[in-house]
Amino acid sequence: MASILFEKIEGVAKIALNRPEVFNSFNREMALALQNCLDECAQDDQIRAIYLTGTGKAFCAGQDLQEVVSPDGPTLTTILQEHYNPIISRIRSIEKPFVCAVNGVAAGAGANIALACDITVAKESASFIPAFSKIGLIPDSGGTFFLPRLIGLQKATALMMLGEKVTAPEAEKMGMIYKTFPDGNFEQESFALAQILAQMPTKGLGLTKRALNQSLFNDLKTQLEVEDKLQTEAGTTHDYKEGVAAFLEKRKPAFRGN
Repeated sequence: MASILFEKIEGVAKIALNRPEVFNSFNREMALALQNCLDECAQDDQIRAIYLTGTGKAFCAGQDLQEVVSPDGPTLTTILQEHYNPIISRIRSIEKPFVCAVNGVAAGAGANIALACDITVAKESASFIPAFSKIGLIPDSGGTFFLPRLIGLQKATALMMLGEKVTAPEAEKMGMIYKTFPDGNFEQESFALAQILAQMPTKGLGLTKRALNQSLFNDLKTQLEVEDKLQTEAGTTHDYKEGVAAFLEKRKPAFRGN
C-alpha cells in the first residue's frame, strides 16, 4: 500500500498521508515520498494549489517510534535533516498556496507540519497535541518557529512544555489555525478552499507568500522595500492585467496563474 496518495484534480494537487493503521505516523519511506510529491507540485505549472490531508481517523501522529527504536533505524539527526526539515522547507518555499486539512489528531511533527502550511483548517472533532515533552524531546519540524508567531510566546511555551491537547475549536479561537468545519462536510468544505485558490492568480499568491516569509525577519523599512519590489513584479503578470480588465468590464476574471 502506498504511504502517500497523490492525485491532480482541476489544478489542485491532493496529497493524503496514508498509513492509517499507525495514525499516519511518518517513517523514512513516507517522508521521502512526500518530498517527491512536493517536488512535483513545484515543477508542474498545471498545479496551482496543494491540499494536504490524511486518511483514516488521524491526520498524522508524528514520528513512528517503532522506526526510531529499531536497531537499524535512523538517528534523530537523520530524521530531522533528511525527513522533516526538507518537508518544512518545501512547504514554505514552494510559491503556491498550501491548504492543510486536519481530519483528525495531529501530534508532534504532524501538528507542526500542519502549522507550517499557508491555510490550516480542521474538523471540529480534530485536535493538536505537542507531544514532544512527554518523551523528553523538544518540538521540531519548525514548531518552535511557527507556534509562537501564531499564538504568542507565553501560550506556545505552556502548550509545548505541558504537552496539552488543543481541540480544533480552541485552536481556531487562539489563532493557531484558520477555521474549523463540521465533521460531516469537512472534506467538501476544506477541498473547496483549495479549488478556489487554484483559480486565483497563482503568481500573485506566490509573491504574497514570499513577502510573508520575509516579513518574519524584516523590520518595517526593509519590508516596505520588499513590497515595492514584489508589487512591481506582480504588476507585470498576465493575471494582473486580466484582473484589472475584468473589474473595469464588470465580469468575472479568467486567471491563468501567470
